[in-house]
Amino acid sequence: MLLQSLPLVFVLIGVTLYTVLGGADFGAGFWQLFAGRGEPAQRVREFAHHSMGPVWEANHVWLIFVLTVLWTAYPKAFGSIASTLAVPLFIALIGIVFRGAAYAVRSGARSERELGRIDTIFSLSSILTPFAFGAAIGAIATGRVPVGNAAGHLFKSWLNATSIFLGVLAVASCAYLAAIYLAADAARDKHPGLERGFRARALGAGGVTGALAIAGIFILNDDRHALFHSLLTGRALAGVVVSLLAGLATLVLVYLRRYEPARYCGAMAVATIVAGWALARWPTILPGLTVRGAAAGHGTLVWVVVCVLVGAVILVPSLGLLFRLELTGRFAGDERPVVEPDGEDISSGRPGLLTRAAIACLIAGVGLLNLADASWAHALGIVCLLGFALLGFRTIIFGAILEQS
Repeated sequence: MLLQSLPLVFVLIGVTLYTVLGGADFGAGFWQLFAGRGEPAQRVREFAHHSMGPVWEANHVWLIFVLTVLWTAYPKAFGSIASTLAVPLFIALIGIVFRGAAYAVRSGARSERELGRIDTIFSLSSILTPFAFGAAIGAIATGRVPVGNAAGHLFKSWLNATSIFLGVLAVASCAYLAAIYLAADAARDKHPGLERGFRARALGAGGVTGALAIAGIFILNDDRHALFHSLLTGRALAGVVVSLLAGLATLVLVYLRRYEPARYCGAMAVATIVAGWALARWPTILPGLTVRGAAAGHGTLVWVVVCVLVGAVILVPSLGLLFRLELTGRFAGDERPVVEPDGEDISSGRPGLLTRAAIACLIAGVGLLNLADASWAHALGIVCLLGFALLGFRTIIFGAILEQS
């Protein structure tokens, strides 16, 4: 069961990261649309455009990751979701395409009028996409996606009270996260006027998002009482409570202008509500389809786990470096190498030994997952693969990051 469940854990992590990172990009488009007119509004648009420039494309990695792992590890569930929810998913992807195209051609605008049209297309696409994704998640959460090729209703599955509510909540949450991140960037770049504006937007969007979440309790209770009950009882309740506390802490931190911790509290609020939803439905993916029933064959699952963990050796440090440079407002610097407390450069050491240990962990992990049938052996194999990922990070990537610091 561990091997069959692990890819779904990867999917949920990917959904969370896409919501937190990609959602903030969508939210920046929201604020560009409602910035108003005049010189101050144009400064807001330019600042939002500049802030998300280095990362907006990289954040879509998580969407591709989620789709690939779900398709490979749980093909029956993926086929059912993609066919029944073809319309909202198509709308979301069209929004992503238009958004990317608008971003790419923006620099070639020849007049203010043309620039305004491009920004409007970008902003509308930034609102349409999270709404469509939120509506699709609402359809899955409420059990309106049955197992089978296009077995659910093409429109009623996602055009209902809960799905529409979740779509609106997704847009509000994206705007809230974006306002926090943009306020932090404005404070870092010493733009007090922009900081005050985005801080006010963050506080207002946080209040609206909280009010929507409270209203959603009644909508969910009326539409799907079973899901409402499972979210507020048992193991899912912890996730809901932590999300509520993290959301309140985020508002307090924004009010106190503590933007950096506010980033992480906002991310925690999103992550824990995703965890609560998953716990409320576990081990069911779709009505009548459990994780065990949806999982692909043993060999496929093994290689999904191997590829994800091996890929993490490259992807996670690379994105970490990108966001580190973005959050500090630079892509080059002259900082001194980081040293351990004893004064030795942590990029030094015995890379040959660590490399051999990483290879040994990879061989042991693949062998235990493929050749053994016991659950304890699978668990040990996963630990070995995690050890390979950590050792690979230590020997290959981390030294390169420090050299650039």
